[in-house]
Amino acid sequence: MSGPLLEMSDVWLRLPEVARRPVLAGVDLQVGAGEIVGLVGESGSGKSVTARAALGLLPPTAEVEGRVTVDGVDVLSAPAADVRRLRAESVAMVFQDPRAGINPMRRIGDHLTESARLTGRRRDLDAARARALELLDAVGLPDPRRHLRQYPHELSGGMLQRVMIAGALMGSPRLLLCDEPTTALDVTTQAEIVALLGRLQRERGMGMLFITHDLDLAASVCDRIHVMYAGRVVEQAPALGLFEQPRHPYTAGLLASTPAIDGGGTRLRAIPGVPLSLLEDPSGCVFAARCDRVLDEVCRVLAPPVVADGVRSVRCARPLEARTPRHALRTECVS
Repeated sequence: MSGPLLEMSDVWLRLPEVARRPVLAGVDLQVGAGEIVGLVGESGSGKSVTARAALGLLPPTAEVEGRVTVDGVDVLSAPAADVRRLRAESVAMVFQDPRAGINPMRRIGDHLTESARLTGRRRDLDAARARALELLDAVGLPDPRRHLRQYPHELSGGMLQRVMIAGALMGSPRLLLCDEPTTALDVTTQAEIVALLGRLQRERGMGMLFITHDLDLAASVCDRIHVMYAGRVVEQAPALGLFEQPRHPYTAGLLASTPAIDGGGTRLRAIPGVPLSLLEDPSGCVFAARCDRVLDEVCRVLAPPVVADGVRSVRCARPLEARTPRHALRTECVS
């Protein structure tokens, strides 16, 4: 197919039993083959729910509008069998905590070959074992045969996350969703896992959605970045442009509160206030209560427009000037 591997168009998600405001509100997002797209924002901004919507992994009570297609399949309307086939063959996900996604009572080999074991055919199981050995070697685990016989508790967090990456690649997916895959790991192991994911993505030409709360990490890994706040994409741009010259006050706030290697003694500036809860549904801009550029008669009343400028866009009634460099953010953007 020539279109995007993942395309989300004006996606709205509501959970009436637990939330007053939409969990996702008009999300637009695309991931093409061979491309890494970042999704960043604070905890609760809707990043993980966006990835789960792409897989069709939503609560039965969820009310969803819009369109979500993965590898040409409409996830929201396709028969359940088609969606299961899609998850087995075209798209896979690496979750945040490797120990939460594996049965501690089963061996690593059982986890990696589960689909083949369910068929009951010996040739399928033999092929799956060979594939598992190949992938454990590809993700940098020594002695793959020994690891197949081990239980999850016998592996470190970094080793187990490599196992989960190998498991995600068992079906040779064209699209890989990575939901903060390094959060539970130490800094050195984080760097190794990020480098591994990048290498595998390049070698296999996969599309990748990389979810993180770390804008610096996203800028170093991704081709394009979407910034989320309270279920909305408030800014999207090529990684370098967004990192060097953010347009939305929230993006600027994230950067201003992040230490820079060359920052010297510059004081960091926190974003005031707290993130919007699911029980709050204000009129106007969802970031208005925390924004130092707010215009009461506009921002607190009207939903902000999406302002597109070439390959980037920002959802703001008063975006920052395009010339604002990152080094000026701590003194200009956030108070």
